[in-house]
Amino acid sequence: MNKRFYLTTAIDYVNGQPHLGHAYEKIIGDVIARFRRSEGQEVYYLTGLDEHGQKVQQAALAEGKTPQDYCDNLAAAWQAFAQKLELTNDEFVRTTQSRHRRVVQAALSRLHAEGHFYQEKYEGFYSAKEETFLTEKDRRPDGTFDPAFGEVSRLQEENYYFRLKDHQQWLIDYIEAHPEFVVPEYRKNEVLGFLKNNVLEDLCISRPATRLNWGIPLPFDPNYVTYVWFDALTNYISVPAAQNDPGVPGYLSAGGEVPTGLALWPADIHIIGKDILKFHSVYWPIMLKAMGAPLPRQLLVHGWWQKDDQKMSKSTGNVVDPMAVIAEWGVDAFRFYVVRELDIGPDGNWTDAGFKARYNAELANGLGNLVNRSLSMLKRYRQGLVPQRSDELRAEAERIVAETRELLERNRLQSALIIIWSLITKANQYVDHTAPFKLAKDPAQAARLDEVLYNLAETCRLLAIMLWPFLPGTATRIHQQLGLSGEPNSWAAATWGGLPPGQAIGTPAPLFPRKEA
Repeated sequence: MNKRFYLTTAIDYVNGQPHLGHAYEKIIGDVIARFRRSEGQEVYYLTGLDEHGQKVQQAALAEGKTPQDYCDNLAAAWQAFAQKLELTNDEFVRTTQSRHRRVVQAALSRLHAEGHFYQEKYEGFYSAKEETFLTEKDRRPDGTFDPAFGEVSRLQEENYYFRLKDHQQWLIDYIEAHPEFVVPEYRKNEVLGFLKNNVLEDLCISRPATRLNWGIPLPFDPNYVTYVWFDALTNYISVPAAQNDPGVPGYLSAGGEVPTGLALWPADIHIIGKDILKFHSVYWPIMLKAMGAPLPRQLLVHGWWQKDDQKMSKSTGNVVDPMAVIAEWGVDAFRFYVVRELDIGPDGNWTDAGFKARYNAELANGLGNLVNRSLSMLKRYRQGLVPQRSDELRAEAERIVAETRELLERNRLQSALIIIWSLITKANQYVDHTAPFKLAKDPAQAARLDEVLYNLAETCRLLAIMLWPFLPGTATRIHQQLGLSGEPNSWAAATWGGLPPGQAIGTPAPLFPRKEA
């Protein structure tokens, strides 16, 4: 059975509406998924929602709703958001689904039976906002806590703990033996630095039901619900387990609801933000090892967005509303900007002026202008029929196709866009240099004009294929304007000479209408 290329985003916490960071992570995932599909791979792309925990319980209470109704309303908004971004996700997981709850409880039962948990009384500080226990180490020199933790209270309660420190050396050895496990490299070094300089504290995996009842009950003690992170991380394997995935330990798959036999696990890529790196690079591998499951192949860690060099904040109004940007500029312009502006790894900065500048310079004047003038000249000078093949731009185009593919295979999305745009620039310069509008006036130059027009049309066809993972709607429109059917979604077609002589092109129309800055 062929294992599919399985990639996931983090699941989003449903205590609000989607924002720029959520959109960015999902678009990265979609570009990777579409590229892999265009290479002929079978892909399974998972995204979804984390719906349990204290913040959800409190938010539902504040709105006079049951937690489930509250989650159902927001889930509809998040699923509409995924559609608006034109994501090709295969599944949308919700941690309130019975298939997920069953796998979480199966894992907890097994780990408890094998002695991975113990019960102990805790006395100390607790941040309700972050749903986490704090220690003296988290205090600032003046005794206060970082405002990011919100209101911190003293707490005394008994809970269950997962023995993490027993696995600390194993995890260090594993990460050092698998340098591709955490990417970029500086994030891997961060994890190793943390593991080598701290003794891992055991992880509290429960909350008393008297304080929090919105969660998955512990199967071995109904007085407790599962800590939201243990529940949330398990989503990546609960979806394969529900489908009787052969890569998942049998006790997790037992009773799977949809026995499709899909081979997904281990995940090829978990795409996550830098703020949840510890959960994914420390807790999750140890959880999987204890469960007897293989580890994911890679954590691809991205940075955060700022707006105008400042932290985004709803209270100050310093935010970017992806839906509003898409309504005004189109989804492909939005997808282009976030991937082109921010490489996977560092933090990025959104400016409205920067967005408009890229739209006008790179999309309207660059790509849009090239396709429109190339196909308009073909219509005007050759009745819209593709002339005989010419290979003048072949070497350059094929080099860029090969480099783009190699970059995309390494998830270097920003670099891939940069090199695709170098071909757009080259082709626009070719128009200026060859001046087809002058050639058209001289009957003796008819053969030369044919050569130029073929090179431009064929370059547009190759651009459509390379751009499809990033700008699927635009790439498909280029394909249609060339008179070609279907989507340009096969990398195998990205070889020079695919546009047949005599092909009748469609009607040229602007891809990115210019907007006044």
